[in-house]
Amino acid sequence: MVFHLPAGLTSGRFERRGSAEVWFSDELPDQLEELWADVLRQAPATGLQPHLCWPGDHGTPETPAAADAVRLEEVLAADFAAYREKRLPWWTAPASPPSPDDTLDDALDDVEPWPHDPGPPFESWPGLAPAGPGIGTGPDPAETAARVAVELCHGRYAPGLGLALVPARRSADVPALVGWDHGAPVPLLTALLRSWEERFGARVVAAYGGEVQVSVAWPPLDVGDAERLALEHVLSTADNIVDDPPTPFPEYARGLVGRTEWRFWWD
Repeated sequence: MVFHLPAGLTSGRFERRGSAEVWFSDELPDQLEELWADVLRQAPATGLQPHLCWPGDHGTPETPAAADAVRLEEVLAADFAAYREKRLPWWTAPASPPSPDDTLDDALDDVEPWPHDPGPPFESWPGLAPAGPGIGTGPDPAETAARVAVELCHGRYAPGLGLALVPARRSADVPALVGWDHGAPVPLLTALLRSWEERFGARVVAAYGGEVQVSVAWPPLDVGDAERLALEHVLSTADNIVDDPPTPFPEYARGLVGRTEWRFWWD
């Protein structure tokens, strides 16, 4: 069913994605930040979520209902146990420096050795990170998402993004509905995104190529809380978390303190 469009849009067209009709703009509107915030605030009544993506970049849409069956704590606890067993040898035994007798190609002469990663400071699943400070009283998630959307469109790392309006209950469900699929476990990712919406005022701003961009209204301000959140990021299976480029877990976790944008990508 084609929905009523809000004011302030440029020209565009409807496309069917699975069972949903999604509207795509021909070009970005001039007042994107104001439009984005207004659409998000009205989403409970209209059922529309703003979203940035590349035209034609999609696979097979999935129903968000698959995320309903994900028992998030149980899944993450099991995944962390398996992940820890696999990675523990690297966390407990720092890589040895190369021997003076080793010969390297000229192309590798200036390559720095990977820093040692001690891994997460947990022997077992510590539970979900607590909600960020300011929940219910802090910054407006709609305004934060609008700002991040504009910054992303004006940046140099994601040219050619277009605006989409997607009929969805929440922004966390949008990647599945539009058919974004680049090797991520979509039901688990959707369940995580829903939980981050509730705890941190997170909103999915964009999904394009192998990337997902998320705005965060109430990020953690405590390092201990950020460590637990960083573990959730690791268990999303995103390739850029810790491993690409190699970032020691404590450094990645500290970088989440106060951070209002989260970026995930799958190669």
